[in-house]
This record gives sequence, C-alpha cells and structure tokens, in this order.
Amino acid sequence: MTAIYTKEELREIAPYWEHNTTLDKGLAYMPESARIFYDLGIIKAEGNITSGDAHIAVDYGKLIRNGLKEFEKRAIKEQEKLDLTDFNNMKKYHFYESVKIIISAVKQFAERFSKLASEMAQNETNPKRKAELERIAKVCAKVPYEPSSDFYEALQAIWFIHLILQIESNGHSLSYGRMDQYLNDYLEKDLAEGKLTEEEAIELLTNLWLKTFTINKVRSWSHTQFSAGSPLYQNVTIGGQTRDKEDAVNKLSYLILKSVAQTRLPQPNLTVRYHKDLPAEFMDEAVEVVKLGFGMPAFNSDEIIIPSFINKGVKEEDAYDYSAIGCVETAVPGKWGYRCTGMSFINFPKTLLIVMNGGVDPESGIKLIDGIKPFEEIESFEELTEQWDKVIREFTRQSVIIENACDLVLENDVPDILCSTLTEDCIGRGKTIKEGGAVYDFVSGLQVGIANLADSLAAIKKLVFEEGKITQEELMEALRSDFAGKRGQEIQQMLINDAPKYGNDDDYVDNLVVDAYESYIDEVEKYPNTRYGRGPIGGTRYAGTSSISANVGQGKGTLATPDGRSAYTPLAEGCSPSHSMDQNGPTAVFKSVSKLNTPEITGGVLLNQKVTPTMLSTEENKQKLEALIRTFFNRLKGYHVQYNVVDRDTLIDAQKHPEKHRDLIVRVAGYSAFFNSLSKATQDDIIERTEQTL
Repeated sequence: MTAIYTKEELREIAPYWEHNTTLDKGLAYMPESARIFYDLGIIKAEGNITSGDAHIAVDYGKLIRNGLKEFEKRAIKEQEKLDLTDFNNMKKYHFYESVKIIISAVKQFAERFSKLASEMAQNETNPKRKAELERIAKVCAKVPYEPSSDFYEALQAIWFIHLILQIESNGHSLSYGRMDQYLNDYLEKDLAEGKLTEEEAIELLTNLWLKTFTINKVRSWSHTQFSAGSPLYQNVTIGGQTRDKEDAVNKLSYLILKSVAQTRLPQPNLTVRYHKDLPAEFMDEAVEVVKLGFGMPAFNSDEIIIPSFINKGVKEEDAYDYSAIGCVETAVPGKWGYRCTGMSFINFPKTLLIVMNGGVDPESGIKLIDGIKPFEEIESFEELTEQWDKVIREFTRQSVIIENACDLVLENDVPDILCSTLTEDCIGRGKTIKEGGAVYDFVSGLQVGIANLADSLAAIKKLVFEEGKITQEELMEALRSDFAGKRGQEIQQMLINDAPKYGNDDDYVDNLVVDAYESYIDEVEKYPNTRYGRGPIGGTRYAGTSSISANVGQGKGTLATPDGRSAYTPLAEGCSPSHSMDQNGPTAVFKSVSKLNTPEITGGVLLNQKVTPTMLSTEENKQKLEALIRTFFNRLKGYHVQYNVVDRDTLIDAQKHPEKHRDLIVRVAGYSAFFNSLSKATQDDIIERTEQTL
C-alpha cells in the first residue's frame, strides 16, 4: 500500500520537474559550442548536475567537540554584526537564517528518534533491550546539537550528520575524514574509565559501517554507467601523520581496521595514509586485511600528497591533516570545497581518434576543431603530437566551460546549507561553499584511458612512422572497420603484439604519454573555477585519473583505437595498464606509473593491482608486497595503490553461478562492490586485469 501511495505522490509532483531539473538548467547554461562535446560523450559531467556534489568531508571533530549549538551561536553572532544598509549583506543575512533553520531541523530529526526509542522502551519487557532503548533515547535527545561526552554519543552524532548531509545533497563521496584522529580521545577516555571495552567499541563501529552501507542515491542511467555497483564512495581514512609531523597511528586506527575486516562490506571505503615511518606492525595488519580479498584498505602516500598540497598554497599543518575523499582523491576535512575531483570526464582515446580524423568526430561526422589534418595527410609522428597538443588544449577549455555551467546551476539552486555550516569558513564569510565559503577550493576533472593513449601513440610511432609495417591509410581503414577482414585482423595483432606497452618500465612508451598528458595538465591550470577570488585559497584546477568505472561507459562510446582495442570495449581504468599488456611484473608497473607528473595530478593517481589469494598465502610473499608498497611510495613517489585479491577462476565461476558467490566483493576502481551487482561488461573488465606475481 505504501509503495502505491509513493508512486502516486511521484506522479503528482513529476510535472513540476519537467524541464525544471538541475540537469535541464545545466544543459541550458552550456553554450552550443560546448554542449556538443557533452552530447557526443567526449566530455561528461552528468553526475554533477543530476545528483549533487559531495566529494567532501566536513569538520566532524569540531561537531562532536562543540555540538551544532556552537555553530548556531556563531551564525547568530555574525548575523547580528551585519549592516543591512549595505545590500551585499542581505544575502549573508538570509544565509545565517538558513543555518539557524537547518540546525533546528537536525535537532528535531534526532529528537524524533529519541521519542520513538522512549515509546518503544515503555512497551519493552526484556530488561536488556529496554536499557538499550532508554540509552538510545537519551543519546538522540542530546546529539548532535549538544557536544558529545563519550564514544557512543560521538558516533551517533557523526551518523546523524552523515545521513542528513546525504539527504541534503544526494551527492556521493561524502566521507568521514580522519576518524581515528578526531575520535580516539573519546575511545581512550572511555576505555580508561571502564565505560567501554574494545570489543564493544568494535561492535559500535561495525554498526556504523552497516548503517553506512544502507545509504544509496538516485542516479540517471548515464551516470549509473560511470558508477557500476551503485557505490557511494564513503571514505574513512586512518594512519598517516599528525599536524606536528608525528606518526598518527593510534588504538582506534587498529580498531577501525578490525571492524572493517569483520563486516567485509563494499562501504565504507577504507584508506590507509602511508608515510615512511608508518609502524611495521600497523602495515602488517593493513596487509592482513588486504588478504581478505574485499579490496581494502587502499593506500595513499603522504610522501607525494603533502608536498603537492603545500606547493599549491595549502598551509603545512593543514596539508598534514588531509584525508582521502571518495575514491583516491584527497582534501583537508572541514576546510575544502566541493569536487576535489570528478568535475568532468575527458575521454583521451576518443580525443586521439578525433585528432586522427582531422578534427571531426568519426561517428557523428561533426567537425569540432579547425586546422587539423587527417592522419593520412600528416608527414611525421611529431606533426601528430603537435595536433594532439592543439586539440586536447581546446577540449580542455571546453571542459572548463561545461564545469562552470554545472557550478553556476548548483550555486543558484543547491546551497547545501548544513554542509556549508560544517565547512570553514562559510559562517565567517556568510557564504555557501559554492559561493566561496571554504578555506581551500581546488577542483579536478578526470581523464579516462591513460594507458590506451600511451599504447596507441607508441604503436603509431613504431609501426607506422618508424618501421612502416602499417601505412597511414591502412591504419585508419582498420580503425573505421573495427579491424574487419584479413588485413584488419593482421593490423590489430601487430598493434597489440609488436609495439611497446605502458606498464613495463619502457621509456619509449611511458614518455610518450607523459608528454601527451602534460598538454592537458599545463592547459587546465590556466582556468580558475567559479570561486576564484571570492575567498578561498586556490580556486584553481588540476588533473586526476580516478575515473571510477567510467572506463566501461566511455569505452561503449569509443570506436577502435590504435592500441588494438576493439570498438565499444572498455578503456583502461585509472592510470593502470591495459589488460594483460603489463608483462614485466608489479615493479615495472610501479616504475611506469611513477613517470607521470604525479605532483601535478593532485586529483588522484589511481592504480589497481590484482594478485591471487594463493600468491599472498605465505608470509614471505606478504613481506614482499609490503616492501614493494614501501618502495613505490618512498623511492618512486607513487600516489596510490589498491589490490584485488581474487583469482580469475573464482570470478568466472561467479559469472556462471552468481548464487554461489553472493558475498564476493571486488575492487572496481577507487571503490569496492559486490561482484554480482556489476554489469557483465564491468565484470569482464575486472576478470581481464593482469594477475601479478611477487
């Protein structure tokens, strides 16, 4: 009956939203010259204008220490100071009014739970359950409006806010930040006073993870293809260093590891911040959890991320306090604006095909840029790279226009008052996040198909221009026909087998993609975001490779490419090598990835690796893996790595007999998901990843 009533309600309100959604408004904002890139799938940003921003962690530490009432007091104080004869302050006045309203609403939301628990307690005959309900009623009557006094109250306050923020924005990548740092004092105090045991603390944490897993969101079908498995990317970060540059591992770091290992759920994402002095015992425990095979924890490196932040103007103490947000992207909790990554997605392989087709989209026949020679007419590989530079710079400029259209709509229509309240210094400035309220505001687009671009350029250079095994005309005909016919198949095999491949520590191919990527990195830094000059430090853009499962969705719209990839098949994900192209082991992969301009790809350098459970079954191999990770981060200055610990046969059997593998979890990109919840295309993409040996 409820479902029928809900459907009736939706039908009643649906006409209001026709042509009136943020998507409609965002598309309307886009100039026709930019909209064509969106429509052709070269640049995508639908997630931004159909389902909220997020990609943020608010100041949970300040929340539990002070309660919402302190934020309320500050808003009232700032509002009273306003000179309303200055028209500029009128908007601030109403922002403060909205802060007071949202805090009151959150307080009432929690009190409803308190009231329900009290009513349930009155009718409960089981003494143990009655006591639980009475405690729930007491806690929910207090937090998150009042400060939290113990570990239980702090967790409850965090959950209420996390849930309401999700309701407010319908975003994703809403993250918990450095939970072991802002919660450990509560844990230690309760343990010392005998109010709580470690086992009880773990139980509370597992309850939080279970609740976290219940959150979902509404996505358009287009956006769903970029987010296979319906992930929410809710990240928890542990480890790393303190603001004083000391090791930050504490008791709660271990308990979070244990609790996530116990639940073995796709959510929340768990990230370990690595640094050169990370205790060996903690590293051991983290790798033991990796061995369980559900794709966690991922590792982000202080050794590259902190210096990258400082170089971009982030204060040193804040840079040391960063956390993972969503997949592998990073930001300073409670001080960073929305979309530290994921503003838009640029399809690099499709862009290369347009370059080779004389600036014309090969599928639609639409000309996108003038002054580009068809591949058959260029005279050298150097001329091809010059044309790539021209085209990718123009496409980057168009991506900025599309991103600006998204941001302007969200600034006008989606103020996200609670999130702004809990982000410095929105209250101090009287501005929402989108208006420039955050202390820092850097954003990143995502670039898809890094490895395909690398391998394509290497194949063209070697087989066409250096060795002459394939003529320019033959290559273009093979790509247009998807390698049809005997000669087409011969060309495909040459492209796959006779040219160097990214991921094998081969400078020939690695340096080609470094140079090609540099054109994008250099160009995107020229364009500030819509908050530039409005308060935040930064207000600029940088690169990122955390392409989630967009490699599958964007592959569906991409013709055959010069690396030998067939039309409409998945692109390579993140900065990982193309499937089975990395033949020289994990060390070679790390060396190839480390050649990228990682300090400037601050939006995240996502690297997936796959090993079998058997491979990690011995202590010797476990220690080898730890040494490998330490070398990648310490010497090669890697940004990120994560592991799928599952064998190919298990995945194939799960495809054939899903009922036998209902609890099988895999690492998709910067997140984990139940294998059975993924499309076959995404499942196949994971199956085909290279299984590394140690």
